[in-house]
Formats: sequence, C-alpha cells, structure tokens
Amino acid sequence: MDEKRFAGKIAFVTGATSGIGRACAIGFAQQGARVACVGRNSTNLLEIASEIRSFGVEALEIQADLSDNGQAERAIENTLSTFGGIDILVNAAGHISSGTIETTSLKAWDEMLNVNVRTIFNLMQKSLPSLIERKGNIVNVSSVTGLRAFPGVLAYCVSKAALDQLTRCSSLELAAKGVRVNAVNPGVVVTDIHKRGGMNEDSYAAFLEHSKQTHPIGRVGQPKEIADLVLFLASDQAGWITGATYSIDGGRAQTCAR
Repeated sequence: MDEKRFAGKIAFVTGATSGIGRACAIGFAQQGARVACVGRNSTNLLEIASEIRSFGVEALEIQADLSDNGQAERAIENTLSTFGGIDILVNAAGHISSGTIETTSLKAWDEMLNVNVRTIFNLMQKSLPSLIERKGNIVNVSSVTGLRAFPGVLAYCVSKAALDQLTRCSSLELAAKGVRVNAVNPGVVVTDIHKRGGMNEDSYAAFLEHSKQTHPIGRVGQPKEIADLVLFLASDQAGWITGATYSIDGGRAQTCAR
C-alpha cells in the first residue's frame, strides 16, 4: 500500500487533541497530508501539531469551540488561507452525557444536538465550496448508538441517528458534484469522551470491563482502529462509496437482549 496516499491533500480534523480525532490527524500526516488540527485544549494542540511536523508535513493548530458559529467560520477560513483548500473534512469532535426521556433537561438536549449535529452541519456547509472545487470528501464520526437504541443516553442516541441521516441525505445531494460523504459508527472505544461526560475513573474502568461482554469480539476498540477506517473512506480506494454508515464495533450492533 502506498504510504503517501494523501500526499498533496489537506485534511481538516476536529477533535484532533484526543481519541479518534487525534488518531485520524496522525494517520493523515503519516500518509502525507497537511493537517488542520482543531480542538479546545491549547496544550494538546501544540503537542499534536509537533508530532505531525515530525513526519515532515505541515500542521495548523486551531484552538476553537466549534459550537460557536464565529469560531467555526474562523477555523475554516484560517485553513483556507493557510493551506489553500480542504480536501477531507473529518468531524470527530463529539459530546456525550447520561439522561433518559424523564431526566434529560432541555439544556442538556440542546447542548447535545448543538455539538453533535448543528456544529457538524455548519462545518460541512462552510467547507463545501472548497470540497466541491477539489472533489473532496467528508467522514463523520458517529456511533453504534446512531444505528441501535440504548437506554440512559437518549439525547446522544438521537444526535448520532441525526448525524447518520445528515450523512445519507447530503451524500445524495453532493454525489453529482463529486463530493462523497460517509460515516463510521464505532462501538465502545478507549477515549476520554465518557470521562468528559461525567464518568469517574472507577466507573469508566468498570464500563470498559463490562464492554468486553457486550461486544461479541470480546474487547473494546482502540482509536487507531477507527482512524484506519476513516482514512480508507477518505481515500481513493473508497471512490465508489458514499452515503455509508460503517459499523466498526466488534459486533455490538448485531447483538440483542437474551
């Protein structure tokens, strides 16, 4: 396989400071892409940008809260002015919190839909002129919860189902313009998202241990495994794939109560 399959390409990666987004940013850089790394943690941004430059490619670190429209617009404009375009948009930033139909507040609902759907819609729309011009593509990081229902994380499930439908609808609208849109739907992956969503260390360790039983392959996923699928979907090897929502979950989406 050509290790520089993204040479000359420009990747815009959100959530690049940790987890799946970070693994994607590193993967694109290792295969020759210039990478715009977007995140909120300035220290982590400097670290990931330095690591990317160690592969001999350019990195652009952008500190931004993408749920803020002005900051999202500046992030896109900064990338366009610095690199001259965007070939690949990877929406890996996300938010999770617990709550049921009875306990989820409107504030928590709005925050979830804002981060996981509205922000991604906004970035897709703002990057489209460059993506259309360069025949680029979009990969959204969704979740197994977009495909299957899980109790206790209602707003998160709804947000990821909406993201999947955004992926499918936009793929049809953009196909004739040469822009592909796909999503990946991971099961439980070792990242910081659950801890940021309120789990303490002990609860998270217990959750990961329990997840070995809920995923038929018998283990949780690693960020690089998800990034490898993202990179495939963003590559020319996936040139006839659009509108797909790819399960990558150790078989989690195939299970049912028994």
